[in-house]
Amino acid sequence: MSTRKLAKNTIGYLLGAWMNDTMTYYTYPDETEENMKNNRIFATFLAGFLAVLPNYLVAKDTYKVALDGTFAPHAMPKMAGGVEGFNVDLANEIGRRLGAKMDITAAQWSGLLPGMQAGTYDFIVAPTTLTESRSKSMLFTEGYLNTDFQFVVKKGAQKIKALSELKNKVIAVNKGSAYDKWARNLTNKIGWKVQSFGTNTDAVQAVVSGRAFANVAGNTVSAWAVKKNPQIELSYLHTTGKVFSMPFRKNSSALRDKVENVIECMKLDGTLVKMSEKWFGVTPAPGSPPVTVYAGYGQPGFEGYVATPHVPNCN
Repeated sequence: MSTRKLAKNTIGYLLGAWMNDTMTYYTYPDETEENMKNNRIFATFLAGFLAVLPNYLVAKDTYKVALDGTFAPHAMPKMAGGVEGFNVDLANEIGRRLGAKMDITAAQWSGLLPGMQAGTYDFIVAPTTLTESRSKSMLFTEGYLNTDFQFVVKKGAQKIKALSELKNKVIAVNKGSAYDKWARNLTNKIGWKVQSFGTNTDAVQAVVSGRAFANVAGNTVSAWAVKKNPQIELSYLHTTGKVFSMPFRKNSSALRDKVENVIECMKLDGTLVKMSEKWFGVTPAPGSPPVTVYAGYGQPGFEGYVATPHVPNCN
């Protein structure tokens, strides 16, 4: 029996017992020993009712979740249909540990957060950068991955230890991306030349062909590109201090906390490390989000964070 059905049946039984006990034992003001015994039994039922109620409110057979199905390696189409990727595995593992099915919808990124706010989705499993402005309208779990900017270069190229070493170099970027904007804003300061391409795959190919010295993209996307292409390698990592987190509606604190508990357990038992190695070919560094459990619920320093300490329940 599913968690939701068990909770529903238990609550129905307790409510029935409450109605019966109320009519039978509270009609008369003079308490007999038998009545007092039955009242104690009812008190036990009531305590059980209160114990299962919070779980019932967030327990479901199925959670409707969504992601962008074109953002490799987090989610991408499979040849046989459906989607696969780091965040697909993450969503399904969360569902497995909650004892629920994940109904995963692959949709355009632009519609994911509005869809969740409208109630179409219970929460979003796409990699979502936690920002101050987003935390004002949504709840977030603690971060589970860093979201940094990473350069890739042709295998055997000059080692880069600082952005200043890229002066006069051609940097290939995906046109219109956050990395395109970031690189162009630094053109005068760094002295590099930025070339934009229709896709990040095209930008990587420019590095392979020698038309550009480096490509810059998100660290996970760059790691995936290197994993799939032996002609390139990871180079300089620009740390942003930002993390990927899971967003929820403001009124879904119980569900947020429930999912965060699962994420914390996946950090503690090494599941997120294995998933990172599988999809990115990278072992997370000590102290990074995939291996770090934060106190409280949510990401420290952002609205919606609850500092009350807790011990993850990983049973």
